[in-house]
Amino acid sequence: MEQIAIRAWGNSQGIRIPKKVLDEMNLKVSDVLELEIENDAIILRKQFTHKTFEERLAEYNGEITICDYDWGEPVGREML
Repeated sequence: MEQIAIRAWGNSQGIRIPKKVLDEMNLKVSDVLELEIENDAIILRKQFTHKTFEERLAEYNGEITICDYDWGEPVGREML
């Protein structure tokens, strides 16, 4: 387990994230992280970002997949 220290940063405090962690998580300056406090832990997660239309189009390989979804047995008046 790696340890980091809280340091003064202007009128606030901050931590520095080691480069190897940034590289492993593919993070860069100005990326936004979600912060969660759980018990005695501070959890930082990459913020979910939707792909742009252009990014989706670039990934499109020309195939459309259709699959059946099992909705389960009827539980109400679905069959009317």
